[in-house]
Amino acid sequence: MKKKTVELNLAQKRRLFGCMEQFKTARVLVIGDFILDQFVWGTVKRISPEAPVPVVNVERESYMPGGSLNVAHNIATLGGTVFPCGVVGRDLAGRMLLKSMRKLGIDTGGITYDRTRPTSLKTRIIAHSQQVVRFDREKIGPISPEDTQSLLRYVKKQIASADVVVIEDYGKGVIHPAFVREVVSTARKQRKPILVDPKERHFDYYRGVTALTPNRKEACEAFRSLFPGAEDTPDLKTIGFGLMKKLNSRALLITLGEDGMALFEKNKAVTFIPTAAQEVYDVSGAGDTVIAVFALALAARAGLGDAALLSNLAAGIVVGKLGTATASYEELKDAVKAA
Repeated sequence: MKKKTVELNLAQKRRLFGCMEQFKTARVLVIGDFILDQFVWGTVKRISPEAPVPVVNVERESYMPGGSLNVAHNIATLGGTVFPCGVVGRDLAGRMLLKSMRKLGIDTGGITYDRTRPTSLKTRIIAHSQQVVRFDREKIGPISPEDTQSLLRYVKKQIASADVVVIEDYGKGVIHPAFVREVVSTARKQRKPILVDPKERHFDYYRGVTALTPNRKEACEAFRSLFPGAEDTPDLKTIGFGLMKKLNSRALLITLGEDGMALFEKNKAVTFIPTAAQEVYDVSGAGDTVIAVFALALAARAGLGDAALLSNLAAGIVVGKLGTATASYEELKDAVKAA
């Protein structure tokens, strides 16, 4: 059976094109864990005589801003103005991260430097377009009270001019309960939408946010944690509406891999959106793309349904690329045309 893919009518396409034209006026504040993504590219011609592992002949290396900075990169690539806020160490990885941000035109004013905390570094070994192994160098744990106050000062300075606030939680330590409560309180006073790409074990941090964008696994695990007496295998509708009610959120956008997305809204039936992916090559960073485009669309005054459609189309583009990729404005425009 042929997999069902997203199809748009003429009126939907016109709305989405109109929304995209407003991306250039969108201003998004992104808060979360900064990570430097390192890619080591090479080829494999033999197996090591020391152990049954491939020997990778390294040909080149590349670096990209990762974690919440991949959300920022997606926003900037699509023409929006982004203000990322996070912590880096006073180390080589931190300097390289700063350099890569500047190279991509991403604002660096929201960086807090911590001499006691290393910059999170993910190294991926790629051979013949396949990831062989990944190793992480990082310190996981809550950031210091001093770092928290530094980030809050930046948030309170920038939030008045932002259209949307994004919390991108990679579970490294920037996102912790007291910090989230302060950010949510500040954003709600300013009447700014708050979107969260959550860590499953942190769902109870996010009460009162506008919308969350978990994947199916994160949503299921969060439901089991927040509803310990519930049945072992609840259906997706029970999970979606249950999480929304528990967290007092306006919407929940659950990504379902090859099955597309499910959009839950208060007092509405769930909307299922078929996949837009033609071929899945690498899912790294797809969630970052989803929340980036969702934020841009809401900043452009799109409805939740149209914002979800655009996010779905953008995710379909990036999963067809290797590594933590982004979707360009022209690629997204072509995807809308083709849908």
